[in-house]
Amino acid sequence: MRIEQVHEATDELVQAIERLLPQLNEARTPPTLAQLAETVAEQTVLVARDDRDGQIIGTLTLVLYRVASGLKGRIEDVIVDGSARGQGVGEALTREGMSRANAARVLMLELTSMPYRETANRLYKRLGFVRKPTNVYVWWPR
Repeated sequence: MRIEQVHEATDELVQAIERLLPQLNEARTPPTLAQLAETVAEQTVLVARDDRDGQIIGTLTLVLYRVASGLKGRIEDVIVDGSARGQGVGEALTREGMSRANAARVLMLELTSMPYRETANRLYKRLGFVRKPTNVYVWWPR
């Protein structure tokens, strides 16, 4: 497996996200090519490719943003294809995201994971992420 940054949205990326996204959240609508182009232009999108056939088997988006208190980062949409789970893909993607965030000198790097995603939660703890002692609130516009 190899990890690489996406520099251009392509039909291959659209198809990979269409295949992978339901494995994270079935309720999400896959992005269009134009939406992915916007994401790739504004954020760091990483993909994991299978060494055998070059197929995209995982993805991660690293979001860096500056606020009054400094530069912060978030890891979003870590998705590993079910056929590639347990092979270190999620760890490799997350470590690369952490490395890039560290190089950018972020104050902190956040991510969220649903409690039922036990394997992912164990991975993040093993990599040094800790649960924040805070309430997380969300608001969904109608």
